Amino acid sequence: MTDGGTTSVYQDAVRLLLLIALAAEPLPAPPPGDTPAGSVAVLHSQVLLQKLDFWLRNPDYLADELISRFERDGNREDLDLARQILDSDEPEVRSYQMLRHLFGAYEPLDEALSVLRAPGLVIRRRRGVLGHTTQHDYYLTEHGRDTARRIVQDVPELSYYAERSRLVADLAAGRRGSALRDIQYLQAEYADAEIGTRIAGIADRARRRLSEALASAGSAGTR
Repeated sequence: MTDGGTTSVYQDAVRLLLLIALAAEPLPAPPPGDTPAGSVAVLHSQVLLQKLDFWLRNPDYLADELISRFERDGNREDLDLARQILDSDEPEVRSYQMLRHLFGAYEPLDEALSVLRAPGLVIRRRRGVLGHTTQHDYYLTEHGRDTARRIVQDVPELSYYAERSRLVADLAAGRRGSALRDIQYLQAEYADAEIGTRIAGIADRARRRLSEALASAGSAGTR
């Protein structure tokens, strides 16, 4: 949706559940003593969740970063994945642009997370002192992991979000949310968006960049 689109609370909840299920770090055995009962994995920090969700909600930015990784590492699979995204209408029909906040892309998540917390799929824990939260941690429970798997099995159309969540997690490569924010700020449309407005898409520019990368890769292959 090129106008930024809107999603329902339940759509957001399903997307976040699949993202957390595929991006969270498995907990060690035995887990730390303060781990919520039934937890199997954890995603540290709201900043990280927001930046991962930005790539999930914006396929054009995701594809552009895949091109950047191809240029750094030379893995042709990254270029093929970017081409798969940009040669389709995915950036137009699956984009849900996010608001530009003081610290980058941001969308309120409380309502969607409350949908996940109520049945015990995800448990949010706050770190810090009374009146001052320094970090949110999102614990995926065994029930949440099983539910994420069942959702994809029962509704095959949602496998898109599972596949893209897996790709987003791989692209993040275990980096902190602040590192992903710095990468996303390199895009002028992201950095220059006014506070409180939606961050514009980059599909046209990403497609031009893809064409250049494909031409360059083709030339290199003939040498």
